[in-house]
Amino acid sequence: MIGYQELYTSGELKRRAQQAFRIMARCHLCPHLCHINRLAGELGTCHTGRLAKVSNYGPHFGEEPPLVGEKGSGTVFFSNCSLHCVFCQNSNISQLGEGEPVSPEKLAHMMLSLQNQGCHNINLVTPTHVVPQILEALVIAASQGLTIPLVYNTSGYDSVDTLRLLDGIIDIYMPDMKYSDEAVADRLSGISHYPELNRAAVKEMFRQVGDLELGNKGIAIKGLMVRHLVLPFNQAGTKAIVRYLAEEISKNTYINLMAQYRPCYRAMKYPLLNRPLRPEEFQEALKWAREAGLHRIDGLESSGSIQLLKK
Repeated sequence: MIGYQELYTSGELKRRAQQAFRIMARCHLCPHLCHINRLAGELGTCHTGRLAKVSNYGPHFGEEPPLVGEKGSGTVFFSNCSLHCVFCQNSNISQLGEGEPVSPEKLAHMMLSLQNQGCHNINLVTPTHVVPQILEALVIAASQGLTIPLVYNTSGYDSVDTLRLLDGIIDIYMPDMKYSDEAVADRLSGISHYPELNRAAVKEMFRQVGDLELGNKGIAIKGLMVRHLVLPFNQAGTKAIVRYLAEEISKNTYINLMAQYRPCYRAMKYPLLNRPLRPEEFQEALKWAREAGLHRIDGLESSGSIQLLKK
């Protein structure tokens, strides 16, 4: 039996949802620690109140191969974000809040619909600020037969305390590791302490689920998958990130080195971001990952197609 189904049967899933909503009364779900009452309609950095907002949902075939398989990854795109990246490629959703509020019943229906369409997983995109709403909907969906793995697809700006609420519930964690330098994180996302908190979050995720495990036909069933967007002029600090993963997490870490950077949103105002990534910059990132000892490497090419790069 899948983990969240066991917790639903024991009543623990409902208890976790209730605990998460208590946090919203003086919200500290994410490291921003806004301490406002979202249950009363107050809005903090994430601009999200009592109800989650969803931009769209459906089978997605552009995710990593172990998530997509033959039937697609069942993505649910949540509106708004706890980060404010100047180069965001989905700024209409993450920064402008495009989407509609959904009841827990509606969110549960989305999950069940994706399962009924044959999707291999429920891929929760930008879930950090709506963990309580996800758990509330999951109680309903679990009671109605949801049984496929849950993917926590996050910017990596997560609170370890909130992640602990998800222990045994989330099957696959897929965090970004955006930066290794505090000054860059502050300049490009407004979060100087991102590297330290991001590393702590990834370590907690790995503690819960371990290395990525694949089932029939190479479909992911459990484990950690890391995304890292390579930026021009090595602004993301790729070398330090891959070294951290290899030395502090696992050399078996599944990492998607992404090469599709192009200037979006407000990036044109930043001279070091105002051009696409060059092929030689991406090849250098691949070299660093291999030299660090990582070998489960996906490369997301600038064309958007995913190619498995073997050691």
